[in-house]
Amino acid sequence: MPSATEEAVRRLEAALRGLENAVAQRLTLAAGAESLAEEVRALAADRARLAETLDQSAARGAKLESINRDVAQRLEKAIETIRVVLETDEGSP
Repeated sequence: MPSATEEAVRRLEAALRGLENAVAQRLTLAAGAESLAEEVRALAADRARLAETLDQSAARGAKLESINRDVAQRLEKAIETIRVVLETDEGSP
């Protein structure tokens, strides 16, 4: 049968092991939290970059749409001019 001192030492060693395990678990959680924080920062940077790219694409799309309307109007005018010229030629002797 262990003495009271031996029993106290055994309990102290068990408590120290428990404390070491708790500290190790806490450090692991802290490292995980830092890793998550770093990942969130990276995602925020990606989001900002993607938002900027989207804005640039939207602006480019609006510019292309404007150019397309301008070209369509010019083509319509050219077609109308060609029709007038053809009608004039058909009416000439």
